[in-house]
Amino acid sequence: MTTDTTFLDLASATDLVLEISPAQRDRAWQQSQSFSHPSSRWRAYLNQLGLSAVLTWLQEDYNPQAAAGQTPAGLRSSWEVTNGTVVTMDGMKLVLVPSEAIDFSELRVPQEWVDLPKLAPDYYLGVQVEPDEGWVRVWGYCTHLQLKSRGSYDPSDRAYCLDETDVIKDINVLWVSRQLCPEEPTKAGIDPLPTLSLDRAENLLQRLGNPAVLNPRLAVPFPLWGALFEHGGWRQHLYNLRLGKSDLWSIRQWLQAGVSEVAVQLGWGKLEFQPSAVGAKGSESATASAILTRQLTIAGKAYELRVIPHEQLAGVWRFELQTALMGDRIPGGFKLRLLTEDLQPFENNEDVATKAVERLFIEVAIEPGEGLVWEIEPLPENYDTEILRF
Repeated sequence: MTTDTTFLDLASATDLVLEISPAQRDRAWQQSQSFSHPSSRWRAYLNQLGLSAVLTWLQEDYNPQAAAGQTPAGLRSSWEVTNGTVVTMDGMKLVLVPSEAIDFSELRVPQEWVDLPKLAPDYYLGVQVEPDEGWVRVWGYCTHLQLKSRGSYDPSDRAYCLDETDVIKDINVLWVSRQLCPEEPTKAGIDPLPTLSLDRAENLLQRLGNPAVLNPRLAVPFPLWGALFEHGGWRQHLYNLRLGKSDLWSIRQWLQAGVSEVAVQLGWGKLEFQPSAVGAKGSESATASAILTRQLTIAGKAYELRVIPHEQLAGVWRFELQTALMGDRIPGGFKLRLLTEDLQPFENNEDVATKAVERLFIEVAIEPGEGLVWEIEPLPENYDTEILRF
């Protein structure tokens, strides 16, 4: 996967240069067409090329389990509005920061990847992408702690900038430092974001969802934008609005007409079966002929989240978590939790496994049009907040 660097006059001996195959370029170009503006499409194209090259290198040379840190839908909703791609490997999080620039006098990282608690990584990798020549160059890296402590903030485009003299040019140093000093801190402290009310979020979504707003990340104060962007469900809704797509997360519509293509890519599906008791606490009255399922991986094991409509009680829904392997049990300490769309708890919104159990479940009455967010502890792989609309 690594290429000979001699053909690059600007490449130093420590640069990592990776090939981009014609097939990778064609695939990235096709995937970059589902965006609202030419600038978004080009940004997605560069990010997809950088991700494809770097991820292949990591999987081949270091860990086959290295993966994109977001689902395909999550990547698209991020690339629509900002630059950067998350990669996870060996319990650490990397953010690739691609650019076409030739002269790298600084590493420039969008604020979303620095000041949002759920998204900030351990490391940033500066990545030069040259689509026409067919290569990607990883020219340096730094930690979140280094960027916050030594970098400067540019309010004009809301980016943190680290001078090239403070960027570590040899990527091999990263792996050596991880081996020799695995406990060395990589992250700086991050101030929590303000709570964004549902009304405020809906107003922001309608305003920023207009594709005529070419740079929505700069159109409102960062605390508001950050709270909106960090919420995966709102970020997905913003993407849909900017592309003129209808709501793709309607539970009732999924049950009637089938699960949307985007949701299928994330692991959602519809299960049809003969009506039978699904059982509630102390009751065997809840039945359903069709339920929705979400495939999950938690701590390396397969699980299934189920959403089941109550057949006798209109507006009552049951959320269940169980293992995908027949007879297996959920370990003690697991939690299944439901939150309102703006991430607020409510009465009886959580079920906790105090010991190994067959399933966790919550029954809840939901008004038509209401949205709910599900959470599980420990977090599933590539978890991002989803708003399920009822």
